[in-house]
Amino acid sequence: MPHPSPHLSPHPSLNPSAIPLAARLERIAPFHVMELAKRAAELEAQGRHLIHMGIGEPDFTAPQPVLDAAARAMADGRLQYTSATGLPALREAIARHYLDTYGVAVAPSRIVVTAGASAALLLACAALIERDAEVLMSDPSYPCNRHFIAAFEGRATMIPCGPAQRFQLSAEMVRAHWSPQTRGVLLASPSNPTGTSIAPDELRGIVAAVRERGGFAIVDEIYNGLRYDGAPSSAVALGEDVLVVNSFSKYFNMTGWRLGWLVVPEALVAPVEKLAQNLFICASSLAQHAALACFTPQAQAIYEERRQEMRRRRDYIVPALESLGFRVPVMPDGAFYIYADCSALSDDADRLSRDLLEQAGVVMVPGLDFGVAEPRRYLRISYATSIENLREAVARIRRFLAVSA
Repeated sequence: MPHPSPHLSPHPSLNPSAIPLAARLERIAPFHVMELAKRAAELEAQGRHLIHMGIGEPDFTAPQPVLDAAARAMADGRLQYTSATGLPALREAIARHYLDTYGVAVAPSRIVVTAGASAALLLACAALIERDAEVLMSDPSYPCNRHFIAAFEGRATMIPCGPAQRFQLSAEMVRAHWSPQTRGVLLASPSNPTGTSIAPDELRGIVAAVRERGGFAIVDEIYNGLRYDGAPSSAVALGEDVLVVNSFSKYFNMTGWRLGWLVVPEALVAPVEKLAQNLFICASSLAQHAALACFTPQAQAIYEERRQEMRRRRDYIVPALESLGFRVPVMPDGAFYIYADCSALSDDADRLSRDLLEQAGVVMVPGLDFGVAEPRRYLRISYATSIENLREAVARIRRFLAVSA
């Protein structure tokens, strides 16, 4: 009997459960809403028709000028790596956008094009956060933002912000909660999940309070193009030391293209570029060439029409929800979310969201993912769907409430 080849000798199989995991994973919570999403998928596979008011994605796709630009880039073979900071032409276009929209001059050299806003936040956190550094954030807030901090072994200090504060941090809160371990703040304006913005004067006060303490301010503005009330404004106007994150996903309707940008101080350009080179090489070259068309007059006209449509939906759904017994304690002024108080209908938003899914065929997201301050009191409701769907959702919820009363 021949001896087995030494190259074919059996090896003990690796036991996946024995692979040691990094301790930082304990600080990163799973998405509760994913279980809801899985159940929704099961119901749709069974033939149920659902109305999705939970997903944080515009129902519009990239407009034709953007698709045409992508097709030209593919036909011309412009698909090679770009600089880690992005195409010079795109950085210049973004700089012109700040000047045209907000009246603020931003040097293109300060703009780093990234693989989505998530990559921008990842780069900002990698550059600024060390082990055990504390970063102040509002509660509620988008969960991934605090998880970026945890990924670099920092600590997100969640400060409860209720309707009286428009669910946002204030300068007074920043001063009251700043500790020797605090290194900065991470803000979102307009915010997911609340759709509320920080008033310009308040934001200016927050930045001043952080600056006085030698900290950093990161402002997530990925919904900034989707504002419906007040004059356009951006944190880029508050000083070169403010880091601003933005994205082509929401206002520009390019979610799956994974493209965003980060505005940094000149002193941080080289360190962030070094990180980008190592972590991502560059953002998608195809998406970058396509995004150049976002700033053409043709595309801008389409985006403005869509923004007005989002506003029309907001103006319909807020009073419609209140007629059902929900309370909207703060009128959302941006994004496409409502943080609705459902305590008059249920003492558990999580259970209510499941009942609405199973019995009414309407998908809404409970507050559990967004913080620990009264998460069972609120539902996050997205109006990024057609007005016809919104009307049908209201009718379904009305029938559900009548039966369950």
